[in-house]
Amino acid sequence: MLYDLLEFLNRMWSPPGFGVFRYITFRAGMAALTALLISWCVGPRIIAFLKKRQIGESAKLEAPASHLAKAGTPTMGGLIVLAASLIPVLLWGRLQNPYVWLILVTTFLLGVVGFIDDYLKVVKKYSKGLIGEYKIAGQVIVGLLVGGALYLLPDFEGSRTLTTVPFWKGVPLDYGMLYVPVIILVITATSNAVNLTDGLDGLAIGTIAIAFLAIAVICYVSGNVRTAAYLDIFYLPGSGELTVFSAAVVGAGLGFLWYNAHPAEVFMGDTGSLALGGALGAIMVMVKKELLLPILGGVFFAETVSVLIQKMYFKYTKRRYGQGRRVFRMAPIHHHFELLGWQESKIVTRFHIIAIILAILSLITFKVR
Repeated sequence: MLYDLLEFLNRMWSPPGFGVFRYITFRAGMAALTALLISWCVGPRIIAFLKKRQIGESAKLEAPASHLAKAGTPTMGGLIVLAASLIPVLLWGRLQNPYVWLILVTTFLLGVVGFIDDYLKVVKKYSKGLIGEYKIAGQVIVGLLVGGALYLLPDFEGSRTLTTVPFWKGVPLDYGMLYVPVIILVITATSNAVNLTDGLDGLAIGTIAIAFLAIAVICYVSGNVRTAAYLDIFYLPGSGELTVFSAAVVGAGLGFLWYNAHPAEVFMGDTGSLALGGALGAIMVMVKKELLLPILGGVFFAETVSVLIQKMYFKYTKRRYGQGRRVFRMAPIHHHFELLGWQESKIVTRFHIIAIILAILSLITFKVR
């Protein structure tokens, strides 16, 4: 909206300096700052509203005993993140761009799924919230929407079912008929992976902000014909606008971390974690870099794998020995480190350091090919 207005004024009167609004880098920076300001402005109001309505986190029996003290902390703070992520894109993004609308719709719809889950848990007091099958169904529908759009719309026909293989130059992978199912799998998996990671103060939102900072670079080079040719990656016209969205998520993440840092004043809840996780998968699919997710989203990947290993090993040993055994003291793996005696802030800081290293490694793969 704001971009269109400024572009109109620039065409009509050409006031000095207005041409800067055409640059993606400038608008991405403004989107990040706008997201940060929105977080700081609406954050205290939403937190106060949640406290007034007593919309707080219930004690989690599946978490370490130290987490009992967190019971009652306001949740559904993902509303802050969603507002701070989506509004700046509406202001600074080119709304004629199909990439922009696809990522906005994806994030919003998964935010709705997460909101329903949080609402049922903390307001209606359903212990499990939204039934797991229904939650998965919502994620699959969103994945189908994204996959269908990328496969059918002429705006995305340039590379269609192809994707980039990390560490390999000029050897794209063609999914063929599996393209849409793969997209559904990626979006569902990343959405749930971020949700699993959201168990310590500041862990998920900080890691997401780090990942999207790297994604902003990836989107920019993918939408720039010169850098795409230099790096020998897919040139995707229009995908550079996703840099604005990525920057907005970084700003929103930093703004929310202001309240979510230990000890947290508010939790993100499924409203934020499902939306941002799905957006992470969707945007990587759009720029043909989803096979890079195990590296870029290595923290989320490790958290998910730890849960799968724990469940599979427990079932196997129970069937074989009559008593289930565990690999980790508790899963996801951040709880394992808690039970080893690590302080929560130390775990979060070290995971963030790992996330930064993985983000740098992800960008290095563009040259190490």
